[in-house]
Amino acid sequence: MRVALLSYRSKPHCGGQGIYIRHLSRELHALGHTVEVFSGQPYPELDPGVLLTKVPSLDLYREPDPFRVPHLDEFRDRVDVEEFATMCIGGFPEPKTFSMRVARLLRDRAHEFDIAHDNQTLGYGMLAIEGNGLPLITTVHHPITFDRRIDIAATRNPWRKFTLWRWYGFLRMQAKVAQRARRILTPSVASLQDVARDFGVEASRMTAIPLGVDECFVPPAAARVPGRILAMASADAPMKGIATLLEAFAKLRTERDVELVLISKPQPGGRTERLIEDLAIGNAVRFVHSISDEELVTIMGSAELACVPSLYEGFSLPTAELMSCETPLVVSRAGAIPEVVGPDGLCADLVPPGDVGALFAALSALLDDPDRRARMGRAGRARALELFSWHAVAVKVAKAYEETIADYHSPSRDDQGSVDAHR
Repeated sequence: MRVALLSYRSKPHCGGQGIYIRHLSRELHALGHTVEVFSGQPYPELDPGVLLTKVPSLDLYREPDPFRVPHLDEFRDRVDVEEFATMCIGGFPEPKTFSMRVARLLRDRAHEFDIAHDNQTLGYGMLAIEGNGLPLITTVHHPITFDRRIDIAATRNPWRKFTLWRWYGFLRMQAKVAQRARRILTPSVASLQDVARDFGVEASRMTAIPLGVDECFVPPAAARVPGRILAMASADAPMKGIATLLEAFAKLRTERDVELVLISKPQPGGRTERLIEDLAIGNAVRFVHSISDEELVTIMGSAELACVPSLYEGFSLPTAELMSCETPLVVSRAGAIPEVVGPDGLCADLVPPGDVGALFAALSALLDDPDRRARMGRAGRARALELFSWHAVAVKVAKAYEETIADYHSPSRDDQGSVDAHR
């Protein structure tokens, strides 16, 4: 098959969308399919044989100058103007504007592909793709409604609440587009159920296909560092639960010699840095970011245990990667995390999300039990090898492609592709 894989941003090395794009495209290519990735900035890192078509935006959120003001000569058309205007009034324009740009590109190239695969853009432009003769399938990792609820609940400032509602304004569009999608893939049953509830999508039009773990994630060759706890999270996103972990870690520091390594880049002066200062644990917390996959595997394997304290996850790829590294885990009983780790206590200890006391107790008990940590690590790796393979993901996704193409060309198909993409 000839596949157009669409992603409005595909940051390499971190962020689920970029990882999904890279590994899925590689394995689809290995199966003999032709894959061309269409992506906005930041562009993905792709493997040999996978094509990349850049779909440049104004790149308004790039580092080190997010929310930048472009020069006049950077504006090319009305889509650029809409992108900048939406940012100026506090909205997040990228899903809509990318969908408009990529729909325009594919209008003249639809005959070159058998199917288009949208990676959670869910912009109005996606509705035009089927109208131009190209079947469309969509991946929704999780509905961003969860991020909105948690972010708004985490602030008491009325103005901040208002600005968050403005930022998440794109969700109304995403729900409408999801409701019209021919078929949706999710990475977990939990995410499927959440998409059905929050976006109003019929469960019969969705399929859960778990994500994979790259083969580079292996157990460590060197001894683990005593007392080292590791977490991977966007430190200043409330949904990742880092505040809960920091408070539990501060209690641990009063009793034992431990260190916390956060694979994250915090915002200067953001909530995470302020909390670390308030808890007086700055000398025991270290941030690591902008590292290669090899360096990531090494540091994952260096920890005596890892923690995933998220308040919600649609899958939690870091959890599966840590399991593959035989790193024992304490995780939140939230979203799809229980699906990933399996029965409580086998590959991980599960605690209620946001419960500092329960997290402190679980971390303490596991630090004191090296034999159990070793058993848990071995069980985690066995589960990861059995269930989380990118090759298996690609095989299942390719089957979903075939079914979607057949449904699109069925005489009884509805006319959903003819919807005006810009209504």
